[in-house]
Amino acid sequence: MTGRNGRKQQPNLDFLSDDELLDMRMCDLRLSLAGSVVEERIEQLYEELAERGISFRPHCWLSDEWFSPDGVPGIAVPFYLVHPRLMRLERKLVLEVEGGTHEWCMKILRHEAGHAIDTAFRLRRRKGYRQTFGRVSVPYPDYYRPKPYSRNYVLHLGMWYAQSHPVEDFAETFAVWLRPRSRWRAQYRGWPALKKLEFVDALMEQLRDEKPLVNTRVHVDPLKTIKKTLREHYQKKREHYGVEHPSFYDRDLCRLFSNKPEHAKNPTACGFLRRHRAELRKSVATWTGEYQYTIDQVLGEMIERCRELKLRLRAGVEETKRDVMILITVQTMNYLHEGNHRVAL
Repeated sequence: MTGRNGRKQQPNLDFLSDDELLDMRMCDLRLSLAGSVVEERIEQLYEELAERGISFRPHCWLSDEWFSPDGVPGIAVPFYLVHPRLMRLERKLVLEVEGGTHEWCMKILRHEAGHAIDTAFRLRRRKGYRQTFGRVSVPYPDYYRPKPYSRNYVLHLGMWYAQSHPVEDFAETFAVWLRPRSRWRAQYRGWPALKKLEFVDALMEQLRDEKPLVNTRVHVDPLKTIKKTLREHYQKKREHYGVEHPSFYDRDLCRLFSNKPEHAKNPTACGFLRRHRAELRKSVATWTGEYQYTIDQVLGEMIERCRELKLRLRAGVEETKRDVMILITVQTMNYLHEGNHRVAL
């Protein structure tokens, strides 16, 4: 969209259909952090850092996802967070908006600030850092196999993210330490992870009198340079989050539902699962830390098998809802615990 002066104007996204939005290039969205709710949350992050005596301020810019680049002490923020219409599209296509609430956004900003501070002060080169969190030279994985019951790591972003790599372990530990009114000493008493928090506490005290060694304000992959369309972006994103997930067997479904004549007049199992799909998906995601999109694929497979097996409810709605939730949660946790499930990074 071009104005009379020849300059491109910001399109009115509110009046575009999903298909029209998806056909737009990301660079043509012409979005800005200025004046957005995310800008306010970044200011809150800066205040939290100041309260901890940290003068460093990571710079922020819009891109296609959350990240803090290697060698750049800043934070890329996903584009959809600065416009309600794009947040609705994100929720429709991947079923949740990562960082879409105030609390969730602050948790991610604290985590990414940990990466930025690691870069700014070259913390990973310090012997104590390597002794505490491990060698950062180990290859960064495409997937990791979490151990849900390990007490060697803090719990912050979900999906046991600290276990994925030493630099993520540091960022997660920093985020727990930074959170206002964090009672990390009491929360992690008796955990080996407490030593990591104590290390971060002492390290941040040292940084009060140090100046950053890396000061570049470069923006990596800024939104204004990304020429792929939103359709291409979401196709790739859905493929990424839809990787591996637990398999459900007919035996489990036949135990929960029924195809016996005495239940022939009861509601169909596939209809029941369709009606309660969103509620089940959100509840299981809360318990397991798994992506809603992945769980929704599992539910889709269950619905299809229930239809093919002509299964119907054998118990009441609330009881069945509870049992389905337990079935999905237990199987997901079994996969995570046994190391057969891989979480995509």
